[in-house]
Amino acid sequence: MAVQVVDRSLMTSDLTPHQAKSVGVGGWVVSFLPGRTLTTEQATAALQAAEAVAAVNALAGQVGLTAMETVGLATQESPWGEPECVGLRRFWRRGRLER
Repeated sequence: MAVQVVDRSLMTSDLTPHQAKSVGVGGWVVSFLPGRTLTTEQATAALQAAEAVAAVNALAGQVGLTAMETVGLATQESPWGEPECVGLRRFWRRGRLER
């Protein structure tokens, strides 16, 4: 995954067809966010998010799902409860490691 800046006016990626174009004075527009002007950091993050979606889409296809289905299902709480690793005295609670 690598967002690349071309001539300080265009951001591209080798993993997604989406792009960001400079509109001057530090502002950027992103192909999938029409009507929004973003900072350089925000435009970079938007393209990185598009790259992540491309990666999820590739993985989702391997299990017969769409990217949207995969994200929707993966964001639900596990019906099996939270995993715990008793030997290390560490427990996962609400998405973070507690000791």
